[in-house]
Amino acid sequence: MNQLLASLDEKARRQCAGLLALQHGRGGITHIAEITGLSRNTIRRGQSEIQHPAAATPGSIRHPGGGRKRSEKKILRL
Repeated sequence: MNQLLASLDEKARRQCAGLLALQHGRGGITHIAEITGLSRNTIRRGQSEIQHPAAATPGSIRHPGGGRKRSEKKILRL
C-alpha cells in the first residue's frame, strides 16, 4: 500500500488514505495513519474531500503563493 501511495501526488494520496479509512470503519483513521505514516488530519481532510467533492478545489494541488520566495525578490529587499 505504501508503494502505491508513494507514486501518487499529494491530493490523490490524501484521498486514497481517506477512502481506505472510511472502508475500515471505526478506528480506520488511526489504523491507516499507523500504516502509512500520514497525519490523522491529512486523512480526515481526504475523507472530507471524498464525501463532499464540490468543496474540493479542482485543478492545482497547492494554493497560489505558497512555498519559498524567489531569490531575486530576496536580494532586491536587501
